[in-house]
Amino acid sequence: MIRFFAASVATVAALTIGAGGASAGMFDFTGTSSNSYLGGGSSPIPRSTVMYSGNYAPGTIVINTGERRLYLVMPNGQALRYGIGVGRDGFRWGGVHRITAKKEWPDWTPPSQMLARRPDLPRHMKGGIENPLGARAMYLGSTLYRIHGSNEPETIGQAVSSGCFRMTNDDVTDLYSRVSIGTTVVVLNN
Repeated sequence: MIRFFAASVATVAALTIGAGGASAGMFDFTGTSSNSYLGGGSSPIPRSTVMYSGNYAPGTIVINTGERRLYLVMPNGQALRYGIGVGRDGFRWGGVHRITAKKEWPDWTPPSQMLARRPDLPRHMKGGIENPLGARAMYLGSTLYRIHGSNEPETIGQAVSSGCFRMTNDDVTDLYSRVSIGTTVVVLNN
Protein backbone atom coordinates (compact mmCIF):
# COMPACT_ATOMS: atom_id res chain seq x y z
CA MET A 1 0.00 0.00 0.00
CA ILE A 2 1.36 3.44 -0.91
CA ARG A 3 0.67 6.33 1.45
CA PHE A 4 0.91 9.98 0.56
CA PHE A 5 0.96 12.92 2.90
CA ALA A 6 0.28 16.56 2.32
CA ALA A 7 3.02 19.05 3.05
CA SER A 8 2.98 22.77 2.68
CA VAL A 9 5.45 24.46 0.34
CA ALA A 10 7.09 26.01 3.42
CA THR A 11 7.57 22.57 5.01
CA VAL A 12 9.16 21.15 1.86
CA ALA A 13 11.39 24.23 1.53
CA ALA A 14 12.46 23.99 5.17
CA LEU A 15 13.30 20.31 4.78
CA THR A 16 15.30 21.02 1.64
CA ILE A 17 17.21 23.91 3.20
CA GLY A 18 17.66 22.03 6.47
CA ALA A 19 19.27 19.15 4.62
CA GLY A 20 21.72 21.45 2.88
CA GLY A 21 19.75 21.97 -0.32
CA ALA A 22 20.41 20.36 -3.67
CA SER A 23 24.18 20.83 -3.41
CA ALA A 24 24.34 18.42 -0.47
CA GLY A 25 22.97 15.42 -2.33
CA MET A 26 19.60 13.71 -2.34
CA PHE A 27 17.71 13.61 0.94
CA ASP A 28 14.44 12.06 1.92
CA PHE A 29 11.96 13.70 4.27
CA THR A 30 13.53 12.11 7.34
CA GLY A 31 16.72 14.11 6.76
CA THR A 32 18.83 11.06 6.00
CA SER A 33 21.20 11.00 3.09
CA SER A 34 20.98 8.71 0.10
CA ASN A 35 24.69 7.98 0.67
CA SER A 36 23.88 5.02 2.90
CA TYR A 37 26.96 3.17 1.68
CA LEU A 38 28.90 5.35 4.14
CA GLY A 39 27.36 3.61 7.13
CA GLY A 40 26.96 5.07 10.55
CA GLY A 41 23.40 6.34 10.18
CA SER A 42 22.07 9.86 10.02
CA SER A 43 22.95 12.71 12.33
CA PRO A 44 20.74 13.50 15.30
CA ILE A 45 21.57 17.14 14.42
CA PRO A 46 20.74 17.72 10.74
CA ARG A 47 23.06 19.82 8.60
CA SER A 48 21.55 23.21 7.78
CA THR A 49 22.26 26.54 6.11
CA VAL A 50 22.11 29.38 8.64
CA MET A 51 22.77 33.10 8.85
CA TYR A 52 26.27 33.67 10.27
CA SER A 53 27.63 37.01 11.45
CA GLY A 54 31.19 36.07 12.46
CA ASN A 55 34.15 38.00 11.07
CA TYR A 56 35.64 35.07 9.17
CA ALA A 57 36.35 34.80 5.46
CA PRO A 58 34.21 32.46 3.35
CA GLY A 59 35.75 29.00 3.34
CA THR A 60 36.85 29.19 6.99
CA ILE A 61 35.78 26.40 9.33
CA VAL A 62 34.70 27.65 12.77
CA ILE A 63 34.19 25.05 15.48
CA ASN A 64 32.22 26.14 18.53
CA THR A 65 32.85 23.47 21.17
CA GLY A 66 30.26 24.94 23.55
CA GLU A 67 27.54 24.70 20.92
CA ARG A 68 28.91 21.40 19.60
CA ARG A 69 28.59 22.78 16.09
CA LEU A 70 30.95 23.23 13.16
CA TYR A 71 30.35 26.10 10.74
CA LEU A 72 31.67 26.33 7.21
CA VAL A 73 31.51 30.06 6.48
CA MET A 74 29.94 30.89 3.13
CA PRO A 75 29.48 34.21 1.30
CA ASN A 76 26.58 36.57 1.99
CA GLY A 77 26.55 36.13 5.76
CA GLN A 78 25.68 32.44 5.69
CA ALA A 79 27.28 29.22 6.87
CA LEU A 80 26.67 25.51 6.66
CA ARG A 81 26.14 24.27 10.21
CA TYR A 82 26.94 20.68 11.17
CA GLY A 83 26.43 18.84 14.45
CA ILE A 84 29.64 17.48 15.93
CA GLY A 85 30.92 15.48 18.86
CA VAL A 86 33.64 17.26 20.84
CA GLY A 87 36.26 16.45 23.45
CA ARG A 88 35.04 15.38 26.86
CA ASP A 89 36.06 17.29 30.00
CA GLY A 90 39.82 17.69 30.11
CA PHE A 91 40.18 17.14 26.33
CA ARG A 92 38.73 20.36 24.91
CA TRP A 93 41.07 22.83 23.30
CA GLY A 94 41.05 25.98 21.18
CA GLY A 95 43.18 27.78 18.65
CA VAL A 96 43.69 28.39 14.96
CA HIS A 97 45.11 25.74 12.65
CA ARG A 98 44.96 24.74 9.02
CA ILE A 99 43.97 21.48 7.38
CA THR A 100 47.30 19.88 6.55
CA ALA A 101 46.08 16.55 5.16
CA LYS A 102 42.87 14.91 3.98
CA LYS A 103 42.27 11.17 3.80
CA GLU A 104 39.42 8.98 2.60
CA TRP A 105 38.71 5.92 4.75
CA PRO A 106 41.83 6.62 6.84
CA ASP A 107 43.72 4.04 8.83
CA TRP A 108 43.80 4.66 12.58
CA THR A 109 46.82 4.35 14.84
CA PRO A 110 45.90 5.51 18.34
CA PRO A 111 48.48 7.95 19.74
CA SER A 112 50.63 6.79 22.63
CA GLN A 113 48.73 9.08 25.05
CA MET A 114 45.48 7.32 24.18
CA LEU A 115 47.04 3.86 24.42
CA ALA A 116 48.33 4.73 27.90
CA ARG A 117 44.73 5.48 28.96
CA ARG A 118 43.21 2.62 27.00
CA PRO A 119 45.65 -0.29 26.59
CA ASP A 120 42.77 -2.42 25.25
CA LEU A 121 42.69 -0.45 21.96
CA PRO A 122 44.15 -1.95 18.79
CA ARG A 123 47.62 -0.68 17.86
CA HIS A 124 46.48 -0.10 14.26
CA MET A 125 43.22 -0.40 12.37
CA LYS A 126 42.79 -0.33 8.60
CA GLY A 127 40.33 2.18 7.19
CA GLY A 128 36.76 0.99 6.69
CA ILE A 129 33.25 1.07 8.02
CA GLU A 130 34.26 -0.22 11.49
CA ASN A 131 37.15 2.24 11.86
CA PRO A 132 36.45 4.97 14.46
CA LEU A 133 37.76 7.67 12.08
CA GLY A 134 34.92 6.93 9.69
CA ALA A 135 34.72 7.79 6.01
CA ARG A 136 36.95 10.88 5.93
CA ALA A 137 39.50 12.69 8.09
CA MET A 138 40.95 16.18 7.91
CA TYR A 139 44.14 16.59 9.94
CA LEU A 140 44.68 19.84 11.88
CA GLY A 141 48.22 21.23 11.72
CA SER A 142 50.80 19.45 13.82
CA THR A 143 48.23 18.50 16.47
CA LEU A 144 47.03 14.98 17.21
CA TYR A 145 43.49 16.17 16.39
CA ARG A 146 41.26 15.72 13.36
CA ILE A 147 37.83 16.45 12.05
CA HIS A 148 36.67 12.95 11.18
CA GLY A 149 33.71 10.71 10.56
CA SER A 150 32.23 8.31 13.05
CA ASN A 151 30.48 4.98 13.04
CA GLU A 152 28.61 6.12 16.18
CA PRO A 153 26.12 8.80 15.05
CA GLU A 154 24.52 8.80 18.51
CA THR A 155 27.64 10.59 19.84
CA ILE A 156 27.03 13.67 17.67
CA GLY A 157 26.14 16.61 19.92
CA GLN A 158 27.96 15.08 22.88
CA ALA A 159 31.33 15.58 24.58
CA VAL A 160 32.87 12.13 24.24
CA SER A 161 36.11 12.27 22.24
CA SER A 162 39.76 12.64 23.21
CA GLY A 163 39.89 16.04 21.50
CA CYS A 164 38.94 15.25 17.90
CA PHE A 165 35.76 16.53 16.28
CA ARG A 166 33.38 13.76 15.21
CA MET A 167 30.78 14.05 12.46
CA THR A 168 28.52 11.51 10.86
CA ASN A 169 30.03 9.89 7.80
CA ASP A 170 27.52 11.70 5.56
CA ASP A 171 28.37 15.09 7.06
CA VAL A 172 32.14 14.61 7.08
CA THR A 173 32.01 13.49 3.44
CA ASP A 174 30.03 16.62 2.56
CA LEU A 175 32.48 18.91 4.40
CA TYR A 176 35.49 17.07 2.95
CA SER A 177 34.23 17.77 -0.57
CA ARG A 178 33.91 21.51 0.18
CA VAL A 179 37.32 22.25 1.74
CA SER A 180 40.94 21.86 0.73
CA ILE A 181 44.35 21.49 2.31
CA GLY A 182 45.25 24.89 3.74
CA THR A 183 41.70 25.70 4.92
CA THR A 184 41.77 27.73 8.15
CA VAL A 185 40.11 26.04 11.14
CA VAL A 186 39.21 28.21 14.14
CA VAL A 187 38.40 26.26 17.32
CA LEU A 188 36.48 28.30 19.88
CA ASN A 189 36.61 26.59 23.26
CA ASN A 190 33.97 28.44 25.24
